[in-house]
Amino acid sequence: MKWLSCISLSVLLIFTASAFAAVTEKKVQLPDKLGSAVIYGNDSIKNQGTGVIVIHEWWGFNDYARSRAKMLAELGYTSIAVDMYGTGKVADHPDNAMAFMEEAMKDPEKINARFEAAMALLKAESGVDASRIYAMGYCFGGGVVLNQARMGKNLAGVASFHGMLTSKKFKADATTLKAKILVAHGGADPFVPPEQASSFVTEMLGAGADLDFRVYPGVKHSFTVPDASAKGEAFGMPFKYDEHADKDSWAALLRMLEQKS
Repeated sequence: MKWLSCISLSVLLIFTASAFAAVTEKKVQLPDKLGSAVIYGNDSIKNQGTGVIVIHEWWGFNDYARSRAKMLAELGYTSIAVDMYGTGKVADHPDNAMAFMEEAMKDPEKINARFEAAMALLKAESGVDASRIYAMGYCFGGGVVLNQARMGKNLAGVASFHGMLTSKKFKADATTLKAKILVAHGGADPFVPPEQASSFVTEMLGAGADLDFRVYPGVKHSFTVPDASAKGEAFGMPFKYDEHADKDSWAALLRMLEQKS
């Protein structure tokens, strides 16, 4: 039976290697000078499937958001990573990141326009089933995708990782909320204190949301980002990578992407 195991392992390795090799990257411009995005596909996948919109942290459209979009493509999903600041700005200090984020949030209509443009580009991809569009975001991006769900966008689901949870402008409503909701939250994240997390859960349950709210006790902000601990130490900020929370939340995302409506 050993030789059968070796053959099975060899086939798996060949399949995995071919899937990685088949990943494609296409840089695109959003219409109306809204900014840029990168679409990741996988030529080894022949049937239409799930598409995922990926929104970056407050730092801007950096390598991290694109790496997550690429990871999805390696697994067979078509994804689009979007520059929600629209200008290619990437911060190298929390003060700049905060300024970039606050500037973007002053114009929610433009955020919405960028999201809708990215969604249209993703739906136009030949490998995407337009009825299976998801959105995910980190930090600032988590707040963006949750607000898109609150607005009633036709999304199969949204996932927020160490994201902003509350919104002064948008509230979930049972008559419009369509998306499944996944939230991965660090229990020791001071940017989203317990009362805000509790308020969010109350809001979503009141709207009848299909909610998976995952709290990781003792875990700080940016727990999915490998270099978060180094940044936390450099800037004296509550950023810290957590391997368990990262892997568990990613597995929860993949389960959601495989769910049938």
